[in-house]
Amino acid sequence: MAATAAAPSSSAFISRRRGLASAAAFRGGASRIRSPRCVLGSEQLRVVDEGKRVAAAEPRAKVWTPRAPAQEPRFAALQPEARDSRMKIFSGTANRPLAQEIASYLGVDLGQVLIKRFADGEIYVQLQESVRGCDVFLVQPTCSPVNENLMELFIMIDACRRASARTITVVIPYFGYARADRKAQGREAITAKLSANLLTEAGCDRVIVCDIHSTQALGYFDIPVDHIHGQPVILDYLASKTISKDLVVVSPDVGGVVRARAFAKKLSDAPLAIVDKRRQGHNMSEVMHLIGDVKGKVAIMVDDMIDTAGTITSAAALLKQEGAEAVYACSTHAVFSPPAIERLSGGIFEEVIVTNSILLPESKCFLS
Repeated sequence: MAATAAAPSSSAFISRRRGLASAAAFRGGASRIRSPRCVLGSEQLRVVDEGKRVAAAEPRAKVWTPRAPAQEPRFAALQPEARDSRMKIFSGTANRPLAQEIASYLGVDLGQVLIKRFADGEIYVQLQESVRGCDVFLVQPTCSPVNENLMELFIMIDACRRASARTITVVIPYFGYARADRKAQGREAITAKLSANLLTEAGCDRVIVCDIHSTQALGYFDIPVDHIHGQPVILDYLASKTISKDLVVVSPDVGGVVRARAFAKKLSDAPLAIVDKRRQGHNMSEVMHLIGDVKGKVAIMVDDMIDTAGTITSAAALLKQEGAEAVYACSTHAVFSPPAIERLSGGIFEEVIVTNSILLPESKCFLS
């Protein structure tokens, strides 16, 4: 913890543990110091005035809480020894560049971890630094290969738990199996619930997900879940494009209307259009008709992910037939399963805008 010193020079902090006390006096001023950690139980934080301890029950006792997340400039202003060394960020092999960006933004070093695979495909994980008593964050999207990355995440959680980490927070930018969130037919598995149970049983304390496919899947977790959105990043990029034509936000299916409506409100309350489709099977869809007016307008199609791109390209073709001047495709997760690249690079889109929640290899990068 870091705190600003503003107490008289006669004050001191005392940290007690198992009957042994140590004190460090400090003088007032504008310099930043590192304050002791307050942990319920054996460790207690006390304030000493003129050599007398203040009882824990008295109102003058101070309890320090974790500081709020800060931005990079604030962390950069801190001296290395003043930064919170109890926060550790580790990355799996699915998207290490994203984890490195997160660590750089927070002003901390990415934790060292050894991850390798044996000849038979088994995964080996070993933390290369101590995490005892630390708040650990594991960054790992469960994208393709889904089962490999998911199992790797389970093993990383177990390694941190056995290394006596204080808390384990799993950051999943893309949550695989999120689409298997209900029983559409008899004798089907609800794999989203199974994945949530496995994360909890592995030892995870909290989960952070980004634009999960169905928000009802958040209720499958028996531990706290934070749901964040990638829309602000995409909106900032669209604002930099300075599109002069009239905009219309289009949902490629009825299930994404809520997401598209929220997106439209942030685009100066742009009008909304909906593409009605009927799915014929897994990864197969057929566009039926358009609800709304797109003639002479720039259509911004919004979806949480682009997988095989069948839905979004069929919807874009319909928008062109209905007189849309240009079509932009916006999505948080670029899954891009074959034949997505061939469909998206066919020239029907003015631009395909995605985030880096999933690491894209060179073979999946293209010019639309």
